[in-house]
Amino acid sequence: MPRTVIVGDIHGCFDELRALLDKIGLRPDDRLVSVGDLVDRGPAPGEVVRLFRERPNSFAVMGNHERKHVRGIFSYAQEITRLQLGDRYAETVDWMRTLPYYFENEHVRVVHAAVRSGTPLHEQREEILCGTTRGERDLAALFPESHWHDHYTDAKPVVFGHHVTGRTPLVRDGRIYGLDTGACHGWNLTALCVPGFTLHSVEARADHWAYVRRRWQLPVLKSRPWRDASWAEIDKAVARYASPPGSSSSSSSSSDAPPDAALRDWLLALERWAAELRAAFPVLADAARRAVGEPTEAELRAHPAAKVLFQARNGRLDQDGLARQCPTPARTLGLAAALGLALPEPPG
Repeated sequence: MPRTVIVGDIHGCFDELRALLDKIGLRPDDRLVSVGDLVDRGPAPGEVVRLFRERPNSFAVMGNHERKHVRGIFSYAQEITRLQLGDRYAETVDWMRTLPYYFENEHVRVVHAAVRSGTPLHEQREEILCGTTRGERDLAALFPESHWHDHYTDAKPVVFGHHVTGRTPLVRDGRIYGLDTGACHGWNLTALCVPGFTLHSVEARADHWAYVRRRWQLPVLKSRPWRDASWAEIDKAVARYASPPGSSSSSSSSSDAPPDAALRDWLLALERWAAELRAAFPVLADAARRAVGEPTEAELRAHPAAKVLFQARNGRLDQDGLARQCPTPARTLGLAAALGLALPEPPG
């Protein structure tokens, strides 16, 4: 008899997924279902997605991590996944848009995060089903000081992920199954097989998130649009990622080890670049004052640096005023180019 094999949060842990499916003895006629969160935090999100896309009779529901990519809501984990997927990223996100928010058959219902009893799945709010921040707030208001599954009274069993239950799954009354057992954090990857309702787990090979967030830290930083960042954002980033572990400004996305040499060198280069651009403000002001000597009023108005030139002509261009005109490196570089000056681009 074909089974439905429901896998907890995989988070890019492809080796563990393959080991779990081998342990279960997944057959071609078995239905494979993911509770969502196929991606983010693990080393191989592309391979996990490919398996669910290419294997016949395989399904995944929308997790909050897929929804973040679909909605363009990026934190550190999503930035890493975008780089990991490379040229496949946009096409993968298009596929994520097609994911349903629940799966149901005659034996079980599957959601990523939560469900409210007494309401058909198609009438449930997406934010609650997949566990967005708003959905979590709404559940907390509905069930203060308790969990939603403490109030689940529907007869059909519900399977979900989202909240790590520990190294072992949450099982209650033969109707409630929480399968997120922290695979990406070095714990276990768990699956439930129905209709027999048997549980299977494999141990994670490593604390993948600790490794991945450190391995990809420098590529992520290099990929950010530093030209468009404010000076304060650049200063904050340098302090955040260069700080030793345990300091008040250290990043929660950093591992417990200090920054490696390549990261330190790149942060130093970023800091020097920003300082060099800001140090050029007096040079830019002098160039603007020289530029107003000959052009006509009409020529000044047509100039790409017209606002700064009129301030210079009227004697109102000081360093503070120029800093307000150039709140980002991009604005500074643009003004320099308009005045015929060359300033350095950000470090590569």
